[in-house]
Amino acid sequence: MMRTGLSALLGHWWRNPWQLLTLIIGLATATALWSGVQAINAEARASYDQAADALSQGVSGTIRRRDGAPIDQATYIALRRAGWQVSPVVEGQLDVENGITLRGVDPLTLPGGSLVMEETNADDANAFVAFLQEGGLILAHPDDVATLEPLNIPLQISDAQSPGTAIADIGLVQRVLKKHAQIDQLLAATEQPIDKPPLETIAPQLLLTPQQSANDLAQLTNSFHLNLTAFGLLSFVVGIFIVYGAIGLAFEQRRPVFRTLRALGLPLRHLIGLLALELMLLALVAGALGVILGYLIAAMLLPDVAATLRGLYGADVDGQLSLRPVWWLSGLAMAFGGTGVAAAGAFWRLSRLPLLASSQPRAWVTETARTTTRLGALAALLLCGALIILTAGSGLIAGFALLGCLLVGTALALPYFLNTVLRLAGSVSRGALTQWFWADTRQQLPGLSMALMALLLAMATNIGVSTMVSSFRLTFLDFLDQRLASELYLRADTPQQAKDWTDYLEPRVDMILPIISVDTRLNGIPTEIYGVTDHETYRDNWQMLSTLPNVWDKLAAGDGILINEQLSRRLDLAVDDMLESDKIIGIFGDYGNPGGQVMLGADMFSDRYPNATALRFGLHTDQPEQVARDLNDKFDLGPEALIDQAGIKAFSLAIFERTFAVTATLNVLTLSVAGLAILISLLTLATMRLPQLAPVWALGLTRARLAKLELIRALVLAALTGLAAIPLGLALAWVLLDVVNVEAFGWRLPMFLFPLDYIKLGLLTVLAAFVAALWPAIRLSRTYPGDLLRVFANER
Repeated sequence: MMRTGLSALLGHWWRNPWQLLTLIIGLATATALWSGVQAINAEARASYDQAADALSQGVSGTIRRRDGAPIDQATYIALRRAGWQVSPVVEGQLDVENGITLRGVDPLTLPGGSLVMEETNADDANAFVAFLQEGGLILAHPDDVATLEPLNIPLQISDAQSPGTAIADIGLVQRVLKKHAQIDQLLAATEQPIDKPPLETIAPQLLLTPQQSANDLAQLTNSFHLNLTAFGLLSFVVGIFIVYGAIGLAFEQRRPVFRTLRALGLPLRHLIGLLALELMLLALVAGALGVILGYLIAAMLLPDVAATLRGLYGADVDGQLSLRPVWWLSGLAMAFGGTGVAAAGAFWRLSRLPLLASSQPRAWVTETARTTTRLGALAALLLCGALIILTAGSGLIAGFALLGCLLVGTALALPYFLNTVLRLAGSVSRGALTQWFWADTRQQLPGLSMALMALLLAMATNIGVSTMVSSFRLTFLDFLDQRLASELYLRADTPQQAKDWTDYLEPRVDMILPIISVDTRLNGIPTEIYGVTDHETYRDNWQMLSTLPNVWDKLAAGDGILINEQLSRRLDLAVDDMLESDKIIGIFGDYGNPGGQVMLGADMFSDRYPNATALRFGLHTDQPEQVARDLNDKFDLGPEALIDQAGIKAFSLAIFERTFAVTATLNVLTLSVAGLAILISLLTLATMRLPQLAPVWALGLTRARLAKLELIRALVLAALTGLAAIPLGLALAWVLLDVVNVEAFGWRLPMFLFPLDYIKLGLLTVLAAFVAALWPAIRLSRTYPGDLLRVFANER
């Protein structure tokens, strides 16, 4: 009996291939988008672990100068003689555009230096010797070979090497980067002599910072990965809505089969078990397909993600994808779990119906109405939950919980909105055909509701994310124009070098603005303290969020300090408050910076930090190209020494564009899935609608006109859904900008509206609905009259 029952249940999908396709595509796409995002996150975390292990074995921390200047070799030698177990490191950007960093180390003093020895000895016994020789050897990831080949230095290729960072002997790197006798940082070994003197005694200008671990780097990038996960989960929810509709429709169509099996003696628990087994088989097939698609999606998006993480956070992520169990098992688990959630309502209704009532349409409709009422109550509960979280919640998780409650609650309320509008339209209609059209549209609504919910979520996500990205773009461009006011930016390595360069530039440029800072920690927050020259560059271009009157005059006189928005929010400080012993006279916007910033007047800064030396300068000139050529010809500058404003802007904008390429792709895929759901739902319902259409056709309405009405019906429902999606999308954008962004990054972005973009998206949505409805309408117009007449022969 069990085998016969399973055969009877599976036969339904053979007779209804479009319905099977709906379920498979919905679940496979949902699983693909989720598993693709998880694959990207898993690859990033693996790269964090790899990067943390690359040079951190046996390292307790790093030592740098407080003012950011290079450490001279005499200081390093003094530390070694005093007993400090430290190893020198020199690094710099070899290729600014591609973000390739060349790092020089001393493998003989490097804590855990065996890692470098293992890499150089992997294929050639003499490789370690070559690493130390004058000609040198560079350890590089395969992705970085093309960038490093022009150096004409032998390469040792290794997949274990972190992408974006190449390692060579310190002497070789000093020559390539033109950093003679300079050290950027020292690595302090975990094991140190007990009797070593304090660092402040030997070199008070140095600062020891605990080593950043893989967990620290993962925490820094956590907000980015959480955003990816949220969009992957949203896409999964869209797919599950489609699966929910397909399963519910399949259960309704198989009411006679359920009745027959129960009448033949199949117990209810066995029937439910067979249905569960059937859905598990379908979930396994769709989940496996989704994992394969997710791999392809992740492989396509990973290079953009890697570039974003490298540009924004300095995190090196391998651009090649590995098949890791953590993400494909997660994809399969989500496929099974999503199928169970989507089928729970149908199982509940089936379990509560009497033995033969499942074959009675009215009984099933009554139970469906109860379920709809429960969904409406759940929608109200979720929207109330969103309001509670908005008023009382805090933290990044609360922000995403707010998004989830808002989106799902509004989606569940969509059928009520559409039903109300259709009822009002029917009440004001006068003609019989018009009244039938609105009534028939309401009758179709339950079968299309899940596809329309998916369309609502997809369109709202597009509106919300496009509004966020466009608002970010406008703010970011203005911010770059304000901050990059100088035409050229110069960076020296030593105070003497800075003096020689500025003396040469003094008669050749309009203004030289020193950019001087020291690094510290305020209440545990990494903070940069800047000394600011009183100049129009700051007065005219700096974006202030709140200030006291005459803020720049007060700053120049030393009557207060300026802090960035991030520091203000983390320490809960406002204008007129005190930060330690200083009065806050202004708060400025600082987009893109995860840490804190404090600005002091130049005189106040020099009084507090007399040993700090300016090594960076902004150059104002009407002839930046000529000045750059003259400076390079005179001093043979390194690749990082002189950067033009246009180059910084281009690099920053490139990172920005790739940052949102991932979410934009997810939005396009989600909207495509929603459009496909409408198509498959209409095709599935087309065979069920003949009993409703045959009487109208018999009364004289032609098949062609019926097909036109079907197209109009799809366009009306899509347009109404689009109208509902606009406020939901704007609410989504507001939450992303005003809640999530503040919790994740510490700054609030202004929100701009783009009505033309919303109109274009609305037209695209209506077009997608038209294309989806076109095929079912054509099939209806070509329906044989005999098929319509047979409805009356088998009148129910």
